[in-house]
Amino acid sequence: MLRNLKIENIAVIESADIAFEDGLNIMTGETGAGKSIVIDAISAILGERTSKELVRTGCDKASVTALFEELPKTMHPLLEELGLDEAEDDQLLIRRTISADGKNVCRVNGCPVTVGMLKSLGRELVNIHGQHDSQKLLNPQTHIAYLDTLIGAEDKLAAYRSAFEEWKAIKREIRALQTDESEKQRRIDLLDYQINEIEAAELSIGEMDELKKSRSFYRNSEKIMASLAAAHGLLSGGDETPGALVEVRSAADELDAAAGYYDEIEPAAQQLRDLSYQLDDVSETVRGLLDDMDYDPKEAQQVEDRLDYLNKLSRKYGADEEAILQFCEACKKEREEILFSDERLVELTEREKKLFDAVKQAAAEISKLRQSGGELFSEQVCAELSFLDMPNVTFEVQQIECELNENGCDSVEFLISPNLGEAPKPLAKIASGGELSRIMLAIKNVLSDKDAVGTLIFDEIDTGVSGHAAVKLGRKLHEAAKGRQVICVTHLAQIAAKADHHFGITKTTANGKTYTDIRLLDWEERKRELARILSGEAVTQAQLDLAHELLTNP
Repeated sequence: MLRNLKIENIAVIESADIAFEDGLNIMTGETGAGKSIVIDAISAILGERTSKELVRTGCDKASVTALFEELPKTMHPLLEELGLDEAEDDQLLIRRTISADGKNVCRVNGCPVTVGMLKSLGRELVNIHGQHDSQKLLNPQTHIAYLDTLIGAEDKLAAYRSAFEEWKAIKREIRALQTDESEKQRRIDLLDYQINEIEAAELSIGEMDELKKSRSFYRNSEKIMASLAAAHGLLSGGDETPGALVEVRSAADELDAAAGYYDEIEPAAQQLRDLSYQLDDVSETVRGLLDDMDYDPKEAQQVEDRLDYLNKLSRKYGADEEAILQFCEACKKEREEILFSDERLVELTEREKKLFDAVKQAAAEISKLRQSGGELFSEQVCAELSFLDMPNVTFEVQQIECELNENGCDSVEFLISPNLGEAPKPLAKIASGGELSRIMLAIKNVLSDKDAVGTLIFDEIDTGVSGHAAVKLGRKLHEAAKGRQVICVTHLAQIAAKADHHFGITKTTANGKTYTDIRLLDWEERKRELARILSGEAVTQAQLDLAHELLTNP
């Protein structure tokens, strides 16, 4: 359950600290006071999409912090699945910070998490029902999920869907194998050509790199020979120049002669003598390289031709020799599969038949559960609607057999007849906004014991409801809050009067800025707030008396 909600710099709310309790928590306030912003803040904690526009004007960031206690049993394995620490003392502290540049930082018990992880946790913590959820009832595709929740079909559906997906995969493979013979032969011919072309190349890993080195050598052989000749000439000399080797030897001779008179010269003389030996070795090496230079135009052309051929293969089959050889192996595997496709087709067909029978049987079992569950669902929803001031309503679950799909073999749609003597018709054609709100609440109440979520939030579920129906709606919300926590935003005094805890939301302006205050109301403050809702203008004694009556009469 949501125990504490701290909001900082969210829209018109500069700072708010709300301590929610068990039972029915009601929030009221004038239009624009900030009631919806509180719901937006809770949605942010639950991982829903947010906007940087939520950040209060003039602030760098906004934050929402929520403390949850008495966590549902599903929360502990989910925390483990997400790689988060176990919740100590059965508490979860969630914080989400939204920067003005749109960046989000989310933490759970101090550990950083993604928005997606937050959303996974949120689904187990809070169930928010807003005006848009009532509109979802108009879409028949959502109806089957409500019925399946009632009958507790989650495990059976999961097993069915696993078998259904396997059956579909086998059907796709069968269709792929059921190619006509001429198409099979064309494919085999192409695979044969590709395999033969690759195998004829006699590829070896690394050959292309070696060929590129050889090509570079042949293309630059003249430059190489010129550089070697020039280096040898500079070392050994020529007709006009003595060369570095001769010069170093001469310098060594000069130092040797001087060393006979001055011993300190001997080390330098020896160094030059050693250097002359090294230069002599280098000169011989360069001459050897020059002598070994053998530019063969024919061999150079062979390298060019081979590299060109391998490049063509590379463009067709892969970036390098390894990729090309892998492509060849894949071709061989596909060719073998085609050649033995008839045997594979027989095997798959038998398997498909067995799976189809299993899938069909599983769908039939779920369908039977839905049939009995639909009757019970109709009875219970009608009972709830009768209490909610719709005594003559007829609510039916229409179940029609359809082709196998991920939900089984049923198409489910809710039908309603608000008045006696009228045939039930689809919700979208009959239900008004007020009726949709009451139908949704009725469905929520019917499914309440199937939902492990400890906190339910109703955002203006009173749309289109007034008078005696509003009183009944308030009583039903109070009933739904027994044993769990319900948070409700309302504009109706009849509903607000049923609150176990009533929070008033007010908006003020000061120094050119707007501020929202949220606080728990005492008895007298509640009475004045109900009177304000009833009057819409100045509060009179008559409205105060009526508010007192609403508070004292259950």
